[in-house]
Order: sequence, then C-alpha cells, then structure tokens
Amino acid sequence: MRLMVTDGTTTLSYWLNWWFLLCAILVLTPMAVAFYLIWKYERPTKDSCSDREALHDERSWILWNDEAWRPCLKEIPPSFLMVYRVIAFCLLLVALSFDVAVHGGELFYYYTQWTFTLVTIYFGLGSVLSLYGFCKDNRMNNKVNDRIVEDTEKGLYMPLACEGTSNGKVGGNLDYKGKSNTPCSAALWCNLFQILFQMTAGAVMLTDSVYWVVIFPFLSIKDYEMSLLTVLAHSLNLILLLGDTALNSLHFPWFRISYFILWTGIYVIFEWTIHACLPLWWPYPFLDLSARYAPIWYLLAAVLHVPCYSIFALVVRLKEYALSRWYSQSYWCQR
Repeated sequence: MRLMVTDGTTTLSYWLNWWFLLCAILVLTPMAVAFYLIWKYERPTKDSCSDREALHDERSWILWNDEAWRPCLKEIPPSFLMVYRVIAFCLLLVALSFDVAVHGGELFYYYTQWTFTLVTIYFGLGSVLSLYGFCKDNRMNNKVNDRIVEDTEKGLYMPLACEGTSNGKVGGNLDYKGKSNTPCSAALWCNLFQILFQMTAGAVMLTDSVYWVVIFPFLSIKDYEMSLLTVLAHSLNLILLLGDTALNSLHFPWFRISYFILWTGIYVIFEWTIHACLPLWWPYPFLDLSARYAPIWYLLAAVLHVPCYSIFALVVRLKEYALSRWYSQSYWCQR
C-alpha cells in the first residue's frame, strides 16, 4: 500500500515549523513519562537478591521461575503450551517470510510489519523458554523418580518434603507438581519475555483495530488489492496471541504500557529520520507532517494507546476472574 511521495521532506522548512514542534511534543512527552514509569517500577532494589519472596509481595508482576512456560491450569501440561508456541512461531515465520519475499524489504516501513515481527520474536522466545522448562521438569521428575526407586530398594525412610525446615515450606528443588515459588526477577529472559507479551498485546490491538476499523473501510488507494498476506498480517498475530493469553500464566501490569508507548515512539522517530534523509513515501498518511491537521492525527494516535492496552488488559482480567471461579482448585495464578 504505497502512497505518493511528499515533496520537500528533506528540506529544513519541512521540519522547522510549529506543527512539527507540536507533533514532536506529542511523541516525546509520552516517551519521557514511559521512561519515568519504567525507572520507578523496574529499577533493581538493594534487597532483590537477599529477600526475593518479599520483593515479589511488593512487585506482584515479577515472574516466578516457571511462569514463563507454565500453563494457567494444573490440568494442562507444559508440553501443550510448548507445542502451541512452536506451531504459532512457525506459522508467523512462514507468513512473514512470504510477505517479505513478495513485497520486499519496504514492508518494514510499516508499523504493522514491525509489530508482526515482534510477535514472531515473542513466540520464538516463548518456544525456547517452554522447551527449556519442559526439559528442566523432565530432569527434575527423573531425579525424584530415581531417588524414590533407590530409597525403596534400600528400604530407607523418606522424610516429607518440608520436614527439617524451620518454616515448613517446601524445598526449592522439587518437580513441577510441587515446585517452590522462587521468583526469577533476576532472570533476564523471563522478564524480557513478559515485557514482549505486554508490548505486543497493545501493539497488535492498535495495528489490527486501526486497519479494520479506520483504514480498510475508507481505502481509496488506486490499484489496491486485498490479498491473503494482508489479511494474515492484520489478523493472524492477534488470533495466535489471544490463544497464548488463554493458556499462559503471564501478568499484565498497567505500568508496562510504557514499553508499548516506547515501541510506537521509536517507530515514529525512525520514520522521521528516514524521511529527513530520503524523499520517501509515507506508509501512513496521518504521519505526513505537511498534512493540514497533522498534530491532531498525532494526538489521536497517542490517545489510542490507552484503549488498545486497556482492551487487552480487560481480556486478561476476565480470564483470571473466570478461571479463579470455575477452576479455583487448579488455577495456578491465585496468589
């Protein structure tokens, strides 16, 4: 969907004016607030290593060490979520590869393609973490089973898991069914995975809703043809992400809308930089700074981040509420 090239994007007069200043304020101010929220809630604390359980009570969004790959219900095996993520990653990677092969690298001028790539990375990392968790649980279960067989053959007494501990809590080296709750706040990949989930959720809602509700009904571009790849680019990512949301144990804290805002802000700055250097077409007409109401379009785009993130947050809350009521005995996330 290539638009006409805007004249003069490489000239100083295109950028040195009051409407670009307003647009820059509308982009950079939310980014500054986002950086502050990340600093406030994500900065490490002095006792983060010495008292991780207390840290998790204070910061409920921190992942325990198996929540990156553990399904939300005990009846669902981790292998099921692993297989789902692998299939989702393969589907997204194939769709992305075909799209790039057909339309070329110019696709990455679009925010949609940035988001689609981000969702693909999310499922790729999720597949790796799920595979790691699956192998880890198998190793731990095998060790426990071998110990049971060995002690049974020797006729030795096996104490309870919590016997010999001062606080009665289960030890930290148990298998999946009795795993201790040790947060992995220091685990870079676990935190990155959860951040990717929250960032992609908002971005996918923004791209798909804007395309189907705003852009598609009013398409007036000459020779524009709806293709299967276009439909997949604006639907497959959301469908697969909703499926993963229904299965996973990830949290959805409000302050992490900051990463979503930064993601969009980086994209806009990228577009500005490219157009300041090269006379290119704008991928979205509302990004064109020479448009009559450019600041209003930028303001609307900024405001849209809140409902897009809120809708997905509502989906997660409804899922948690429903599972906690219908499957109260097997729902993992009640803590």
